[in-house]
Amino acid sequence: MSFNLDEKQQAVRDLARGFGEKHIAPIAKEMDRKPPEFPMDLFMKMADAGFLAFPVKKEYGGLGKSKIEYVTLIEEIASFDASSAIIMAVNNLAGAPIESFGTEEQKKKYLPSMCSGEMAGAFALTEPNAGSDAANQQTTAKVEGDYFIINGEKIFITSGNIADIIVVIAKILEDGEKEKVSAILVEGKTPGLTSEELKWKMGLRASTTARLKFNNVKVPRANLLGEAGKGFRLALQTLDGARVGVAAQAVGIAQRAFDESIKYSKTRVQFGAPIAKLQAIQWMIADMGTRLEAARMLTYKAALMEDKGEKISREAAQAKLFASEASNFIVDRAMQIHGGYGYIGEFSEIEKLYRDQRITEIYEGTSEVQRLVISSAYLR
Repeated sequence: MSFNLDEKQQAVRDLARGFGEKHIAPIAKEMDRKPPEFPMDLFMKMADAGFLAFPVKKEYGGLGKSKIEYVTLIEEIASFDASSAIIMAVNNLAGAPIESFGTEEQKKKYLPSMCSGEMAGAFALTEPNAGSDAANQQTTAKVEGDYFIINGEKIFITSGNIADIIVVIAKILEDGEKEKVSAILVEGKTPGLTSEELKWKMGLRASTTARLKFNNVKVPRANLLGEAGKGFRLALQTLDGARVGVAAQAVGIAQRAFDESIKYSKTRVQFGAPIAKLQAIQWMIADMGTRLEAARMLTYKAALMEDKGEKISREAAQAKLFASEASNFIVDRAMQIHGGYGYIGEFSEIEKLYRDQRITEIYEGTSEVQRLVISSAYLR
């Protein structure tokens, strides 16, 4: 049984496990083995279950759940299918800056619809030349009267091809003014905005990833999210919360790999006995379980600090760094324990977990970026 730091977590686990067993487990393998396609039916079932509304304040159509409850939800859903966890989390990734920085009008216009599944959200920061170097934004929003005219390109945008509302980070260009990196709300069907679904993904195949192109996309200046020139700070604050979510996703993947390894090692017989009797397997299980619990505790620590309103840049980076790399270790050892039965997806979940896990060390900032964030926090 997974360790809980909050008495409410078990209720979340029970809810998520019941949902996963009924709605995700029967289709997870099918979703993984076809070209990427956003699972809209599953997305709407998540909405009906309240998962899209989990962290949003009640006054905006949400459930007002704590961060520790929310990361528990992500963790449990990810143990069934990492793709399902991320399509849920990305919708909330887009909603978080609207709730934190938006005007009252923006909050009331978008958040209830995002909670109900009527609208899907995306967060567009990364560009072909502005990934880890997030400050190097080339997408521009030129001011023309009461409108922004947006031009540029974003890449690796989760759910970007189906999103109804996108938080776009761009440089505002206004005559006589210095360039200001800012956040702007762009609706998905705005003329001039096109999306291209990226193919041949290694994992997370039930979650779509897109390239977005902005060709003279015209949006009202009222769509500015927060203050002009504060977009980089908005993005970093949003990423702090997102990194805790990725850590929870990594923990969920690792938990599933660990559970499958325990089960397999007890039933796989070699040399006249279950392989769980072999010291080599026992030591792998010991290392896997220890790293899993350490990753979970770092993730929960960051979540609890966020619930208290504390700054979590370092703690979020530590949770994501350790949990993603621990998940890599655990899934790799799970593959070793399963041998050929792990390598071939026909026989076990391990092959899929191996592919799904790898992205947790890349998106929302690579492991190398997390190390820079952590060291900077200690050395400044």
